[in-house]
Amino acid sequence: MCKVCAIVLAAGKGSRMGGKVKKQFLNLNDKPILYYSLKAFCDNTNIDEIVLVTAEEEMDYCRRDIVEKYQLNKVTSITNGGNERQESVLNGLKAVKNCDIVLIHDGARPFISGEIINSGIKYARLYGACACGVMPKDTIKIKNQDHFSKETLERSSLVAVQTPQCFKYEIIYSCHNKLSSENISVTDDTMVVENYGHQVYLYEGSYNNIKITTPEDLILAERILKLPSANIDRI
Repeated sequence: MCKVCAIVLAAGKGSRMGGKVKKQFLNLNDKPILYYSLKAFCDNTNIDEIVLVTAEEEMDYCRRDIVEKYQLNKVTSITNGGNERQESVLNGLKAVKNCDIVLIHDGARPFISGEIINSGIKYARLYGACACGVMPKDTIKIKNQDHFSKETLERSSLVAVQTPQCFKYEIIYSCHNKLSSENISVTDDTMVVENYGHQVYLYEGSYNNIKITTPEDLILAERILKLPSANIDRI
């Protein structure tokens, strides 16, 4: 039987949000943003286990006031994050036991749907690596060193990549292990596997699947939460 695990990342400092409370712990309709991300995976019957990665000083809070309080029973492990995102992911991968497919998700993306999760599992099985995303709404230009427009990219060929990013476990674990011994900086996990020659299949995400990074995002999240189309049935 294929075991499917999720790693939810909540170790970021959230400096762009400002304030003393990290973005993933801010309240959205009286519950922490992280709750919604974890609950989405807990409610999905295809997910067997969840590993939560957070800062050492937040581990007790996450266990007591989120996991235990809301009975998020699929969270089997809470592990310490690293200084960089890629270190946090590797720590999460090491905490997973006997996993075949792993989904890596930002804890500050509370509106992940069951459909996106299920598609990620399906395409990871087929292709080994995949990620959801949406076509950018704005025109994207490349600028030169003097800040003049150099090239306009074709929007239809562009994807704003979201999470979860989904992999066969042995692929992503092997690539992250190699990366840890090299001086390479990445911004997401698709870059990790691409760096070692693996192709990443891109499938359709959702414009509602936002990452809450700034105070403006929090306002948008409150509006999304009220939309019937958001399909948030886990409040």
